[in-house]
Amino acid sequence: MTEIAGGVGKQVDRDRRHAAVLALRELGRSHDYRDRADAGHGLAGFAEMPEARGPLLELVLDPGDTFVTRVTVEAVLRRKDRIGLAVVASALAVTDSNHSDWIHTAILDVFSIFSEDRDNAMQLCEKMLRDTDDRVSLGARQLHEILAEIDPVLRPV
Repeated sequence: MTEIAGGVGKQVDRDRRHAAVLALRELGRSHDYRDRADAGHGLAGFAEMPEARGPLLELVLDPGDTFVTRVTVEAVLRRKDRIGLAVVASALAVTDSNHSDWIHTAILDVFSIFSEDRDNAMQLCEKMLRDTDDRVSLGARQLHEILAEIDPVLRPV
């Protein structure tokens, strides 16, 4: 039971992570936009878990308030990994112009500072263009175009 490096500890962590995702999914169903934004921000940390992806996409496309969209997109993009980019790409493929504007704003906020971050995201998008999920590949093309327009403030010396 007290095994640190064994499977017991890993199972406890997995159970706790699953419980956290369930709690955040429930919070994401709140009538209050602030709760939904907090849920999106929190779920971003669990985006690698399959049970978090659907709720994340729902919060990115929140029909009640684009503040939820902005907070959730920014949080998943700050992961700076393929999983976060794929969530945003999936949303871009199906979103309306209002949500698209807020997604675009979050992309600018996250990738306008360091050129290395923007360049890495562009490389991941290029790989996602070949994704078997049509929404991801279509959205990756749009995301790549947005990233290509960004002129980051800081570049390597």
